[in-house]
Amino acid sequence: MQEVDIIAYIKKSFAEKNIFSVFLVSVISIILFLVIVSAVAFHYRAKIFGYLAKEYVLGGMTEENPNGEEKSVTEKIVEKQSIFTQEYFVVDAVKKTNPAVVSITISKEVPKYEVVTLPNQQDIFGNIFPSFPQYKQNGTEKKQVGSGSGFFVSADGLIVTNRHVVEDKTAFYTVYTNDGKQHSAKVIARDPVLDIALMKIESTNYPYLTLGNSDSLLIGQTVIAIGNALGEYKNTVSVGVVSGLSRSVTAGSSLSGKSELLDHVIQTDAAINPGNSGGPLLDLTGRVVGVNVAVATGSQGIGFALPVNSIKSAIDSVKNSGKIVRPYLGVRYLTVNAEMKESASLAVDYGALVKGGTSASEPAVIPDSPADKAGLQDNDIILYIDGEKITEANTLSNIIRQKKVGQTINMRVLSKGTEKNLKAVLEVFKEN
Repeated sequence: MQEVDIIAYIKKSFAEKNIFSVFLVSVISIILFLVIVSAVAFHYRAKIFGYLAKEYVLGGMTEENPNGEEKSVTEKIVEKQSIFTQEYFVVDAVKKTNPAVVSITISKEVPKYEVVTLPNQQDIFGNIFPSFPQYKQNGTEKKQVGSGSGFFVSADGLIVTNRHVVEDKTAFYTVYTNDGKQHSAKVIARDPVLDIALMKIESTNYPYLTLGNSDSLLIGQTVIAIGNALGEYKNTVSVGVVSGLSRSVTAGSSLSGKSELLDHVIQTDAAINPGNSGGPLLDLTGRVVGVNVAVATGSQGIGFALPVNSIKSAIDSVKNSGKIVRPYLGVRYLTVNAEMKESASLAVDYGALVKGGTSASEPAVIPDSPADKAGLQDNDIILYIDGEKITEANTLSNIIRQKKVGQTINMRVLSKGTEKNLKAVLEVFKEN
């Protein structure tokens, strides 16, 4: 009955030439038609895709090789399949990102020596002894003492690199872009917490890289490293997989001789060599998922990269304020695990044990810090921050990095066998 009414309404609308009704009926008819076609196409999607793929692969069979012979079906299939291979995505990602990767050289004023030969010496008996050449300083000269890599993160020349690459405040830094040009660079900020720094060169319209999401990385995922390998081979490309996540590694700088513990880093078998420090670790879409850290004490055949999500706040901070602002709690600690629980007879196998260093200058709780004001004490174990459990895979420093200056955090603390809640207001990290 309702169907008859609709048909009657349509006939009446056309008979009376009701424009609005005719338009409305036409739109409804088109929508119904598209819905039916879409449903049919979805139902037979596998067959349709198979047919189109076959036509694509076998299409143009009359195409000839350079020698005038027709290409075989096998040749056509191999040729067409190449667009779906990992090789294609790697080549495409490198092509898109290479212009935004830079090489960095480090130069210093070093003493310049010249050889001075003194006259032969004669003793009291008349014996002559030849003099050995001696070296005498004759001013200074600028000399390259190191190298690294970096990449643009904005069109106005802002560059991300490792802090250990540019930590010498007396050195001169030169950036070489992919077009072969060299630029004097200024270090804008050195991160007091992570091994990253930001530099800038003067100009505009630089190609820059898009930052990805390191939290979505999977073990076995293909990644690409680009950098100034060994300080000689600019924009060297290496390919590997993510071989581990949330690793802890002791990384050192060959320039300063210093080392530091880096936690929550990405492990990869993509070749990362000295000189690659500060270069990008990319996914197959060309997005940055990490910043390469080249020198890792005790590592063989593996490399490490800082996850990009941990540096985003530093980049935003520099763009907004010209400096890196990091939240600060003010404790020295050891991450508790099952082995530490057993050896130190602790009540829990997780958390951050507040513990001082080997000297009086390394207290467990920094005086007048947010931790001190909150009432934290030596040998307390911080179990949770804002309900987030502290573990080896999710350390205290990693959790604090994600907070903001001025934010109040809630800490669940095990102190002298009793659990209690403490609050602390995070402050700006102050370098020594």
